Amino acid sequence: MGALQRMEWLAFAGRVVLALLSSLGQIAALMGELMIGLRSGRWRLGLVAHQIVTIGYGSQLVVVVTGAFTGAVFAFQSYAKFKEFGIESTVGAIVSVALCRELGPVLAGLMVSGRVGAAMAADIGTMKVTEQIDALRVMGVHPVDYLVLPRFLAMCISMPLLVAESIAFGLMASYVLIVYGFDVPGGWFWQHTLDHTEGMDVGIGMIKGLVFGIIITLVSCHQGLKAENGAVGVGLGTTRAVVFSSLTMLISNFFLTIALNYISPMGSAP
Repeated sequence: MGALQRMEWLAFAGRVVLALLSSLGQIAALMGELMIGLRSGRWRLGLVAHQIVTIGYGSQLVVVVTGAFTGAVFAFQSYAKFKEFGIESTVGAIVSVALCRELGPVLAGLMVSGRVGAAMAADIGTMKVTEQIDALRVMGVHPVDYLVLPRFLAMCISMPLLVAESIAFGLMASYVLIVYGFDVPGGWFWQHTLDHTEGMDVGIGMIKGLVFGIIITLVSCHQGLKAENGAVGVGLGTTRAVVFSSLTMLISNFFLTIALNYISPMGSAP
């Protein structure tokens, strides 16, 4: 019985690995088609502008609220501990670096994945199961160029800007809380923040935002394009798009953090 259970677990692990490799191969093929579309120059700027409004402008509220309250909570927790050592004026520096390098891009990416990634998968999945994508092919329109490429370009433009907004509102919320709530001098707050925050800290947040935007687009559009079995398949693809893109972002964030830390080590500011 023990040997049989081990064989079943090995078979299950093998199926998971094969499914993962198959999905990675399909996403790589989708990325290859996107690169061909980018080189062709047929970018359909009208569709790109529409997607920028949908993705960027439409996601501002959730990103701003997330960034502001995350910055405020992190500042409160830092202040509570730093006050014991008499260094509460350095809270701004800690919050700034944390928001720029980690909290801003990761939380903004997760929120955009839940809002935009799900919408991408649902829109494209609905077109797939209703055979609208087949109709595009019949008319000589490449589905990836028409459906995926505008979303890809819009996400590459919008996501770094959304991350910047998240960081900015997180810093403003932490400033209001610490300066007006706990009477820490505002000059000290900003002085420590500016002294210990480098341009590369902000740049790391923008790079992560760009990478996360690419991940959201590829995973979500891939799930939409492979949807089948009617409404059930669209719902399943939408759920998978959010879950898979979120997990992929969290895993890739670990490796990005290590790689980017070699370029700009944390704490290298004077």
